[in-house]
Amino acid sequence: MKDLHSHMKECAAEAARVARNVPADRWDDPTTCADFDLRTLVNHWVLYTSHGLEHRARREALPDELVNRDFTAEADWAESYAAQLDRAVAAWADPAVWEGDIDLGEMSVPAASIAGMVIKEMAVHGWDVAASTGQRFEVSPEAAAFVLSVVEENAEIYRKYDGFADPVEIDASAPVFDRALALSGRDPAWKR
Repeated sequence: MKDLHSHMKECAAEAARVARNVPADRWDDPTTCADFDLRTLVNHWVLYTSHGLEHRARREALPDELVNRDFTAEADWAESYAAQLDRAVAAWADPAVWEGDIDLGEMSVPAASIAGMVIKEMAVHGWDVAASTGQRFEVSPEAAAFVLSVVEENAEIYRKYDGFADPVEIDASAPVFDRALALSGRDPAWKR
């Protein structure tokens, strides 16, 4: 739990940094996610990696008001996102939150697995936002290895539900985070 929580804190801090540097005049730009323009991608990222993370810790469903909200319409969306990430990470600081399962409606999943998948979303979609806005998303080797392990464990289920594209072939000696991106169907060399 301590390692996972430290990866969560690290990826949340990097996500907040990237968010603060997203240009306000580019919402219609294409992104690394073929079906998402920048506005759609950022709204998805904000919803699931901050609000979703906190609601999962509290074992609560996301309210429709959040699901349907355009976070990017708010002038201070990046600061609000950073503050919400802080609340979400704080919610997971309680060791009891990591115990048991989280009900997803159709199934229950161990809390640690849910946390891992959201950390992966923070990093992978953080990279999507960064790459789509001319930035870099940086994670430590330890966090990168964790993200790769989550991608490896869940790649096929994500592909089944169109969450990942087919893997991109890259050299086996590529950096660990690049390998995680490639396995998730992203080209680590993608430029806008």
